[in-house]
Amino acid sequence: MSERSDTSHGFGRALVAVYAVFALAASARSIYQLIAKVDSDTAVPYVLSAVAGVVYVVATYALATNRHRLAVVTIGIELAGVLVVGLLSLLDHDLFPDETVWSDFGRGYGFIPLVLPIVGLWWVRRSASPR
Repeated sequence: MSERSDTSHGFGRALVAVYAVFALAASARSIYQLIAKVDSDTAVPYVLSAVAGVVYVVATYALATNRHRLAVVTIGIELAGVLVVGLLSLLDHDLFPDETVWSDFGRGYGFIPLVLPIVGLWWVRRSASPR
């Protein structure tokens, strides 16, 4: 009988913890920005930060509960978001007058937002395959 890796031990637990930290950080940052700092020029980056926060929350839930399909979809959205927002923020700084979690490929967060979805997708693929 084959066993599946899950997030209750080892690397899976650490990955869930990192996602949880990003869920909290991105959500808290976006709530603060939307309440205290939003104006017509910064609405787009602050809403994108809120979207990133929601994506991290759902990805954390999916990883923590071994919902592999949901994790793949959510982490795929995360990867697409960080690549698109990262590229656009480098090409046209006027689009993002204030940083988002995904601006400049997550430079403000040590590029972890760029690496995290790649690691997350690898883990989901690894944990979904029989051992």
